[in-house]
Amino acid sequence: MVIRLLFFVLFWVTAFGVAPEVSEPRPFFVFGDSLVDNGNNNYLFTGARADSPPYGIDTPLHLPTGRFSNGRTIPDILSEVIGSEPALPYLSPELTDKKLPLGANFASAGIGILNDTGMQFGNILRMPVQLEYFREYQRRLTSLVGQKQAKDIVNRALVLVSLGGNDFVNNYYLYPFSARSLQFTVPEYVIYLMSEYRKILKTMYNLGVRRAILMGSGPLGCAPGEIVQHSLDGECAPDLQAAAQIFEPQLAQMVQNLNHELGADVFVAANTKLMHNDIITNPQAFGFETSKTACCGLGPYNGIPGSCNPSSNLCNNRDKFVFWDSFHPTERASRLIVEQMMNGTDEYMKPMNLTTIMYLDSHM
Repeated sequence: MVIRLLFFVLFWVTAFGVAPEVSEPRPFFVFGDSLVDNGNNNYLFTGARADSPPYGIDTPLHLPTGRFSNGRTIPDILSEVIGSEPALPYLSPELTDKKLPLGANFASAGIGILNDTGMQFGNILRMPVQLEYFREYQRRLTSLVGQKQAKDIVNRALVLVSLGGNDFVNNYYLYPFSARSLQFTVPEYVIYLMSEYRKILKTMYNLGVRRAILMGSGPLGCAPGEIVQHSLDGECAPDLQAAAQIFEPQLAQMVQNLNHELGADVFVAANTKLMHNDIITNPQAFGFETSKTACCGLGPYNGIPGSCNPSSNLCNNRDKFVFWDSFHPTERASRLIVEQMMNGTDEYMKPMNLTTIMYLDSHM
């Protein structure tokens, strides 16, 4: 029976490339860093902000929203795919009782797996705080719809998590001889990160999460902000790329081990480094002009960190650039990443892609 079901799923994915439509919006929760923060940091006293132009230039109102993008981000696009509304920032007053059952976004730019990551940004929602807000969210939801329905909403939600990149760029490699680099070699550091990440995921599971996509570290050394700081020849910074090369497979292995322990495929590892590499190594094949220079910024490759502001250089056509600012992808690049999440092979999505997830979950 299992073999028949998997055969049918593969047939559906191959033949149609999409999952069967879902009759009601699926709840959607988001945790993590600036790649998925859609405005929580607007409400905090922090230097990690995206609330001034030209951020948001390609949104319907052409105004900044707190997203680190010219337009929509990966969670926004994923919410389109699953037929839901974009998850509102948990700190936003727009997250009213009416919107609460649709989910929430707890992400905060600057944070990492470790609590000492992003200390330079001041007041940000580190993972213990995001998880405490998730508990608070569930208490609010229970008061609204009752315990049984609240539990069902959380259990059937899709969850997106983006963690790991900042633990390198805003911790280990933040400056020469950082505390973490003196404490650990890179392989040792990744092992430590995995042990801490595993604790976070176990907490999520204990709080009711039953299906979560985990974004990897991404191509750390290829962001314009890292090229300008750590590359001698204008190519991807080798040390950061090597770190990502270690992180991604260990994330997949940790997920496999944890799923085995839980007895279900709760967590899915998305190899975002590989997804980005396809675009970065051959941007012209995907319709981009460059993957090295940011659309918005200052300095070499427009890569000076934090330099995307009203006085920055700004490209005319964002669809021709992989990177929007020194670290974050453009909306168009994000859409290509989501396509890989939807339909990618297990080289990209382990143990399954989102199309398969949506089919299986619709028949549970």
